[in-house]
Amino acid sequence: MAIHNSPHPIHGQIPVRQGIEFSPHSPQVKRFMNRKPKTSSRFLSTLVLLALVLGAFTAGNVTGFMARSVAASQEPAEFAVFWEAWDLVVAHFVDRDRIDFRTMTYGAIQGMLSTLGDEGHTAFLSPEELAQHESSLEGSYQGIGAYVSMEEGQVIIVAPIAGSPAEEAGIVAGDVILAVDGEPITDQTLSQVISRIRGPAGSPVILTVLHPDAEEAVEIEVVRGEIQLKSVDWALIPGQELAYVQVNQFAAETSQELKAALQEINDLRSQGTSIQGMVLDLRNNPGGYVHEALAVTSQFLSPGKVIFLEQDAEGNIQKHKSRGWGLARDIPLVVLINQGTASAGEITAGALRDNGRAQLVGETTFGTGTVLNQFNLSDGSAILLGVTNWLTPDGRLIKGQGIEPDIPVEQPATVTLLDARQLRQLTPAELLESEDAQFRKALELLNSPAPDGQQAGANHPRLPALELQPDFPESNRLQVH
Repeated sequence: MAIHNSPHPIHGQIPVRQGIEFSPHSPQVKRFMNRKPKTSSRFLSTLVLLALVLGAFTAGNVTGFMARSVAASQEPAEFAVFWEAWDLVVAHFVDRDRIDFRTMTYGAIQGMLSTLGDEGHTAFLSPEELAQHESSLEGSYQGIGAYVSMEEGQVIIVAPIAGSPAEEAGIVAGDVILAVDGEPITDQTLSQVISRIRGPAGSPVILTVLHPDAEEAVEIEVVRGEIQLKSVDWALIPGQELAYVQVNQFAAETSQELKAALQEINDLRSQGTSIQGMVLDLRNNPGGYVHEALAVTSQFLSPGKVIFLEQDAEGNIQKHKSRGWGLARDIPLVVLINQGTASAGEITAGALRDNGRAQLVGETTFGTGTVLNQFNLSDGSAILLGVTNWLTPDGRLIKGQGIEPDIPVEQPATVTLLDARQLRQLTPAELLESEDAQFRKALELLNSPAPDGQQAGANHPRLPALELQPDFPESNRLQVH
């Protein structure tokens, strides 16, 4: 999710899109753009200081004085009190076996980042956490299969992964995690909570959660499993002349998977199958790579359309536009969103709405809108730093607000959402009896003629089928949360 953070997936660590156990504020984001954002001299000084602090343990058990003497001239005056405290601890703390320079240094970095107030997004990852973080969007991992985020001090389930142990056990979007295996998680960081939840396939973990709108917490046992992450799935909707496309996250290969799915749909159309509209499902999508969001959204928008705006700390705004060829620029479209739609998922939804390409049906999205850049540190750890905010093409800030649907359809988090797997098994009669009211509303819109004779959602002129768009460059890997 992004990931969340675009949530971090709780597979092993931070996925959310960390935005969650991240997938994930991410669902996890494995790599980020190589492009470095513009930084101020003050920010560069901070990074230098971080490198010096890390040197305190990479060089051996040296004291704070030894480490800071390397470049004391670059330190802000306020930083002297840190070394005062460090030296006092090293010189006088009674339990000598409890003094661990690595732990102390990491704690100091985490404390510094927490003062920025970018909770659930900007984060420090140890080498071990970083390795787990980078694996979340690689295709598979072992865990419960959910994306989590830290919001106002609470660890919240942004979305369970479809078909995962978490979903099967009854974990739902919006759950607040209170304890893991009976031990409260109060005052623990998101990374620490995820580390307690993760584990090998086949092993159980008991989560104490508070369901949305519930007054009493419940304990849920989840047996961890091997989580296969498929970014895109699709199916023909039974009894309808419509196709359904589900984008679960924005991982490294999501745009390629989407192009393959859209090509299969277009092949069916060219062979005579009547497909008059499409449902694009972004529900419980925790986000991921921003370059994948650009490539995915470009499949639905004509070249030159603004997909999102990126605003840095100085207020400078950069426009990111659709480019290349697209396979679904002509077909009537309705997009499904809910509170589990985060980060890159919100980019896509906002772009399609603001450009008049599709109507949004469902619930207000999660409200993440920070572009994270990964800064690797010398010992193998890293800082995920919020370097810019993103806005919709109309200039609306999404962070903390979310994207509101054009047609609100609220439903309990416990409702089973239809997906491609289920659609391939349902009969037309069973489909119409589904409790998924958001999906049913999308069908209603696509089957209702618009005033101009086109189907609802067709706010874009019909165009001939287009060819696969060229690959997007692999540079600029940023994660969105």
